[in-house]
Amino acid sequence: MSQKFDVVVIGAGPGGYVAAIRAAQLGLKTACIEKYQGKEGKTALGGTCLNVGCIPSKALLDSSYKFHEAHESFKVHGISTGEVAMDVPTMVARKDQIVKNLTGGVAGLMKANGVTVFEGHGKLLSGKQVEVTGLDGNTQVLGAEHVILASGSKPVDIPPAPVDQNIIVDSTGALDFQSVPAKLGVIGAGVIGLELGSVWARLGAEVTVLEAMDKFLPAADEQISKEAFKVLSKQGLKILLGARVTGSQVNGDQVTVNFTSAEGEQQQTFDKLIVAVGRRPVTTDLLAADAGVDMDERGFIFVDDQCATSVPGVYAIGDVVRGAMLAHKASEEGVMVAERIAGHKSQMNYDLVPSVIYTHPEIAWVGKTEQVLKAEGVEINVGTFPFAASGRAMAANDTAGLVKVIADAKTDRVLGVHVMGPAAAELVQQGAIGMEFGTSAEDLGMMVFSHPTMSEALHEAALAVNGHAIHIANRKKR
Repeated sequence: MSQKFDVVVIGAGPGGYVAAIRAAQLGLKTACIEKYQGKEGKTALGGTCLNVGCIPSKALLDSSYKFHEAHESFKVHGISTGEVAMDVPTMVARKDQIVKNLTGGVAGLMKANGVTVFEGHGKLLSGKQVEVTGLDGNTQVLGAEHVILASGSKPVDIPPAPVDQNIIVDSTGALDFQSVPAKLGVIGAGVIGLELGSVWARLGAEVTVLEAMDKFLPAADEQISKEAFKVLSKQGLKILLGARVTGSQVNGDQVTVNFTSAEGEQQQTFDKLIVAVGRRPVTTDLLAADAGVDMDERGFIFVDDQCATSVPGVYAIGDVVRGAMLAHKASEEGVMVAERIAGHKSQMNYDLVPSVIYTHPEIAWVGKTEQVLKAEGVEINVGTFPFAASGRAMAANDTAGLVKVIADAKTDRVLGVHVMGPAAAELVQQGAIGMEFGTSAEDLGMMVFSHPTMSEALHEAALAVNGHAIHIANRKKR
């Protein structure tokens, strides 16, 4: 055994690198193992989020939205331009530079905090030993008092549409198109499919989204999802619900997709096809046969509320365990586990993990939806406020969507905040902060919000819960 550590983390994504840094900050001798290599052929920290997920997709979303504004919206502000064009390779190169800067930043943070980084594949052996297979094929075994498994996830493959990263791509390949496809197909109307579909639709692609489920965004509040479907459809995303893909054939530089829907057997041809039907945990060759860590049939590692596995001293966090596959959820689990290893009584509130879809308008929520609360038999009061009534939204020419606040009818405690509209992610986070401290709708209504701001929409929705909204007519309480 070459070296012994207090903590060994397998995976340097948003869960793993955060866990490693926090453990080191707490005085624990820490190592982190990562095998992913970026475009330049060098090990790149940051996991899916920084390299091929959250960050690069947001870079493309922002670039494409600026193009959309210049092409479609500047004239309402009195701004005249010549012909607006998008240089796609430049857009993609900018995205790559942002990724390089951030992954390099993580490497710098690891070094600054004294984390030892091993480049290669990590595998948990029995007795909390970790085998590292380097990029050169050589192996070494690290000893550890504690091990954190943070190996992340990867896109799900489906037999009817095998990915070749040329014509049929997954979410990674969709970040690197060098030109705008005339016709783009997207399988899956989830977060990834809607975000990537939006990028290329704004740049001129004719986008068709094939979703096998009959409901659109079933995890979101129904009022929000219905509004989102209407707005996104108006933007040019043709979303077909109940469309189950049965096969595909690549012919030259196009792909023909077969699918069934309420109308029967159908077929469409696209220049590119994005497969975005979800992600699955990366646990292949992560555990030796005698490691003792229990997994389910889908490859998820069983953990308790504090992310402890069936083996004392071994933890798992992020996409390889239960719950939503979200970078911020993984990061907070990493902090919690590192602090618990160091002897602190750290906890995480899984009821208040926000979800965000970075379309425009953004879609975000925290807490429970109206349909879930009604199914649970909870008596509720609901307040909504449309951005069409927001002075700040009008000034920004960004008035689609609404804010919705749901509170317990008996206690007035806020149980859910749901937003579709400008700055939705930020407004929902404000709601999450309040909910963490047990805020009531009345509490939010009594707070002073700056004017004019988008945040005032949250204020008004909270006032509307109890029929006290100022800038819209109040509905009768339910």
